[in-house]
Amino acid sequence: MADSAKGRPGAAAPPGGKALTAEQVVARFNRLRQEQRGLASKAAELELELNEHSLVIETLREVDPTRKCYRMVGGILVERTVKEVLPALENNKEQISKIIETLNQQLQTKGRELNDFREKHNIRLMGEDDQKQPSKENAEGAGAKTSSAGVLVS
Repeated sequence: MADSAKGRPGAAAPPGGKALTAEQVVARFNRLRQEQRGLASKAAELELELNEHSLVIETLREVDPTRKCYRMVGGILVERTVKEVLPALENNKEQISKIIETLNQQLQTKGRELNDFREKHNIRLMGEDDQKQPSKENAEGAGAKTSSAGVLVS
C-alpha cells in the first residue's frame, strides 16, 4: 500500500527520503506556481474592490446622512439611508484590507516556497538564466556539467 503513492504525479516524497521523478518535480512545481497565481489574482481582485469601497465612502461622506441610498445585499437591492450604509461600508473596507494583508503574506510565503523548491531541484525556466548558466559552467570547469542534473520547465 505504501508503494501506491510513488506512481502518482504530484505526490509528496516518501518519508524515506527517496527522490521525486522528473515528472513529479515538474507537476509539483507547476502546482506551486498555479497556487501562487491564484493568490495574486485574488489579491488583485480584492484591491479593486477596496478601491471601489473607498470611492463610494468618499462620495457618501459628502451627502446628507438622511438621504436615501441603495445597497446590494446578497443579490438584492435594499433601500437604506446614508447614515446606515456608511458604517457598514467602512467596516467592509477594513475587513477587505485585512484579507489583502493576509493574502500578501501568503503570497510571499508561497514565493519563498517556490524558490526553495526551484533551488532544491535545480529547476530552470525556458528563456531564464540562459545567459548566466554558460559563463557559470565555464568558470567551474567541465566537472560541474556532469554533476548538475536539473529540470527544464517551459
